[in-house]
Amino acid sequence: MAGVTIRPEEAGDEVRIRELTETAFATAPHADGQEQEIVDRLRAAGDLSLSLVAVDGEAIVGHAAFSPAAIGGSGEGWFALGPISVEPSRQRRGIGSALVREGLARLRAGGARGCVLVGDPAYYARFGFVGDCGLAFGGIDRRYVHRRYVHRRYVQGLSFGGSVPAGTLRFAPAFGLD
Repeated sequence: MAGVTIRPEEAGDEVRIRELTETAFATAPHADGQEQEIVDRLRAAGDLSLSLVAVDGEAIVGHAAFSPAAIGGSGEGWFALGPISVEPSRQRRGIGSALVREGLARLRAGGARGCVLVGDPAYYARFGFVGDCGLAFGGIDRRYVHRRYVHRRYVQGLSFGGSVPAGTLRFAPAFGLD
């Protein structure tokens, strides 16, 4: 990851973030082709709470989105991670991990209570996310589906103090899951 820096999204980054997200998810088995639309809708709705880019020289090579999330009837201080995109030729070199770590550090420093996601437990455990922690999610994702509900081990939470509250997880409307 030498030479790559992480910074907040700036005005003018939107087109490159969209292109990067589309390219990064083009062949992903769990993708539905809407990931770039989700980022655009989050931004348009004012729900892109934290948008970080990884930059190498002048080129944006990675992006991570964080948006408000609700657990049960409350969402105060909870954020969802995703989508995360890395230029395919640069994947598996630590860029995605750096984006996640920086995003989590910024959320924690800003007083967030924690972060949630639906994703691969083998990958996200390295950041402290825990699956099967009392969170439920009824949205459908082709990779993580068990019957009509996502298997509980893929619904993960990371509390910045205390435990992850139990309840149904709700993402921002931009995800189109409700």
